[in-house]
Amino acid sequence: MYHGGTNFGRTAGGAFVTTSYDYDAPIDEYGLPRFPKWGHLKELHKAIKLCEPVLLYGTSVNISLAPSVEADVYTDTSGACAAFIANVDDKNDKTVEFRNASYYLPAWSVSILPDCKNVVFNTAKVTSHTSVVEMIPEELKESGKPVKWSVFKENTGIWGNGDFVQNGFVDHVNTTKDISDYLWHTTSVIVDENEEFLKNGSKPVLLIEFKGHAFHVFVNQEYQGMATGYGSPYNFTNPIPLKGGKSEIAILSLMVGLPSAGTLYEFVESGLRSVKIAGLNNGTIDLSSYAWTSKIGMQGEQLKIYQGDGLNSVNWTPTSKPPKGQPLTWYKTIVDAPPGDEPVALDMLHMGKGLAWLNGEEIGRYWPRICESKKEECVQQCDYRGKFDSNKCNTGCGEPTQQWYHVPRSWFKSSGNVLVFFEEKGGDPENITFVRRKVSGACAFVAEDYPSVGIHSQNDDEIDNNKNSPIAHLTCPDNTVISAVKFASFGTPSGTCGSYLKGDCHDPNSSIVVEKTCLNKNECVIGLNQENFKTNYCSGLSRKLAVEAICS
Repeated sequence: MYHGGTNFGRTAGGAFVTTSYDYDAPIDEYGLPRFPKWGHLKELHKAIKLCEPVLLYGTSVNISLAPSVEADVYTDTSGACAAFIANVDDKNDKTVEFRNASYYLPAWSVSILPDCKNVVFNTAKVTSHTSVVEMIPEELKESGKPVKWSVFKENTGIWGNGDFVQNGFVDHVNTTKDISDYLWHTTSVIVDENEEFLKNGSKPVLLIEFKGHAFHVFVNQEYQGMATGYGSPYNFTNPIPLKGGKSEIAILSLMVGLPSAGTLYEFVESGLRSVKIAGLNNGTIDLSSYAWTSKIGMQGEQLKIYQGDGLNSVNWTPTSKPPKGQPLTWYKTIVDAPPGDEPVALDMLHMGKGLAWLNGEEIGRYWPRICESKKEECVQQCDYRGKFDSNKCNTGCGEPTQQWYHVPRSWFKSSGNVLVFFEEKGGDPENITFVRRKVSGACAFVAEDYPSVGIHSQNDDEIDNNKNSPIAHLTCPDNTVISAVKFASFGTPSGTCGSYLKGDCHDPNSSIVVEKTCLNKNECVIGLNQENFKTNYCSGLSRKLAVEAICS
């Protein structure tokens, strides 16, 4: 994945995907380069480009240089030569001899030598700067003032006439044909006044077996809870407040994206399989064979109350304070476009689950559910070394699976933007905000043993041997400059962008050098050389330069 993207509307490319398929790609779903990944990949492409003629027209040989170290060497009849030296040891750094020269390779890395002499790139030595990206909150405003809300409440259960009545259940996807996420199932049960639970205050238990993706349960118009699952049958068990006489049970089955991979994925079953009630005088009753009335979609969906003339097809109730925690509720408000020109998203952390629209354009599904993985299953910093597996370098344990939902700026008008939400389970719309995705700074962390030639040449087909020292490169977004240097240290600094620390060895002039070179510029380059720093510091140690700058 080179460019992340957004599943607008209900176009998710897989089950349980809401809108984002960013995948931490080199270009994020908002269209911004993700540094250092994008910069490191660009430098890799440029390094390979330097090898182009001999790669295309030469011959290759594989040479073992040491245990777990090998070189792929390409030569042609003109005498041109390029080499790729790989250290496949995933724990130990190696120093090897190649063509009468010594080369140091970190564990699990590859060095590229376009002339079989000079290292222009090493996969483990990231010379590209790191962008500091923030999500800046912006309150919803109309003409600069707090927004006003209107509300429309959906019926619980069947609205209008049911689409069909059937004993038992149908497959969800085959029934809805993806014209809606939603499929209602409703039935009623008669409870004898002599049931013991009515006397002792206990509650019978609702037992539901389903095959995905999720459903909401209502008993006598009251919300009872939600369950999710996919593939194998899942079970939902919950006490319910039945009353004597007739009780209505309504189940809103729903999908979150469609299966898109795996063996026979088009035949994966979905929806309800059985519904039972336990804890009655006669034990457990099976409602699965009862007559269930079903209806595809929500009333607001069919009337398209989120766009055009449909906005006026129902009676919206104006309110100074929109209700919280209320299921099956539509919310509407008028908003200004957020200031600036940065990419925009909605922060839906305080909402439950549902759909969102702006000016009739469907932003898509939202569902900021919390990742249930244990914290020990995630890492604070990824160790890239070793073979890939799908559980390597997990992040986000205990955090929302998706908090921000991309809204293209092109969807906004100069004023009068209509924002509509359909909330399934209950949330707090007053805590919805816009956010602007802003690059607010840049960091660089470069060591003296990092590649120092070739990559920084202006000519893609030349190796620039004049640059005999590594450089730190800082870049701010267009129309911004480096306004301050938050941290600078040449010596033995440690840490990561945003949390650098000075080491035991530190050149006290580090900040002065960086400020002189970079302040009030859109980008700058700082060489790790004796013209800038006291290179006699830290004798015998690998010296590094760490910089964090602010862009404004």
